[in-house]
Amino acid sequence: MFKILHTNGKARRGEFKTVHGTVQTPVFMNVGTAAAIKGAVSTMDLKEIGCQVELSNTYHLHLRPGDGLIKELGGLHKFMNWDRPILTDSGGFQVFSLAGLRKIKEEGVSFNSHIDGRKIFMGPEESMQIQSNLASTIAMAFDECIENPSPYDYVKKSCDRTYRWLVRCKDEMARLNALPDTINKNQLLFGINQGGTFDDLRVEHMKQIAKLDLPGYAIGGLAVGESHEEMYHILDMVLPHAPEDRPRYLMGVGTPSNIIEAVARGVDFFDCVIASRNARHAFIFTRHGTMNLLNEKYSRDTRPIDPDCGCPACRNYSRAYIRHLFKAGEMLAMRLCVLHNLYFYNELMSRIREAIEEDRFEEFRRENTEKLAKRI
Repeated sequence: MFKILHTNGKARRGEFKTVHGTVQTPVFMNVGTAAAIKGAVSTMDLKEIGCQVELSNTYHLHLRPGDGLIKELGGLHKFMNWDRPILTDSGGFQVFSLAGLRKIKEEGVSFNSHIDGRKIFMGPEESMQIQSNLASTIAMAFDECIENPSPYDYVKKSCDRTYRWLVRCKDEMARLNALPDTINKNQLLFGINQGGTFDDLRVEHMKQIAKLDLPGYAIGGLAVGESHEEMYHILDMVLPHAPEDRPRYLMGVGTPSNIIEAVARGVDFFDCVIASRNARHAFIFTRHGTMNLLNEKYSRDTRPIDPDCGCPACRNYSRAYIRHLFKAGEMLAMRLCVLHNLYFYNELMSRIREAIEEDRFEEFRRENTEKLAKRI
């Protein structure tokens, strides 16, 4: 399913073949938590701006409209009119972020819905069942997302539990994929590496889950408050123990500079809400750095957001006009900026892939890591 086409240092240029199409890696997955990108961006728009993989969330879709309803309507691809790959997050992060509303035990987690307060139970089997109903291309394992920092002893126990849960996820997915009424019988399971900021726990956990021979492996529990240097250090420690012939997914990361640095260490898949969330607040990514369109200096600026960008917003509208839309409270402002930021991220990944293919990734890294983080 995964083929490395070229390497440049530790950076990998690959292809990941799925039942819903082939993904060119490294790739950034566009986050549509509730089966839609916030900011009034449609699946037709996603194709126009170069999105390869859409990411939706198990927890949110389970609560509303319900995974049973989505299965009844033909699965998530048909429901949202998207024929390319979809990755569904397991819901673990959302469940464990409900501090005070959840109770953890070996079977799984009991928690209260943030919508209506009703009591819900989710464990490895339930997460797999929900994701099977959604019929996503890639399902993520149900894991425990711990606070960072947490005591060493607790993190170790959590890693052990996450491993046991992963075994249960794998068994349950095999059972579900064999059922006659399963929509996507080729659904893939990615395991998740945990271990906080403890090198030995991270490495040991990756060695454990690598033995399960899964289609892909994620590194979770990062970008949750630790420094960039700590995150890069963990990647340096863990990735040598991840299977080389499987895609590596760094969950919830991140800024353009984070992505470039992680690619340099051998990561293939990324996702983050920062692209669309920042756009909805007029915070824009460009090839020359970041900008805040609400600044007064853009009120008479007739240039596009980024003169080097080919997105729908930059092809048709000025900084001055989009700034006016924000000031006037017009929804179009958010839509145009979300389209721009997502186009920028998808185009960034295309440029990274090209740089790896042409053996000039280190040059690309030197030119862009600091520049893309600079405030214009």
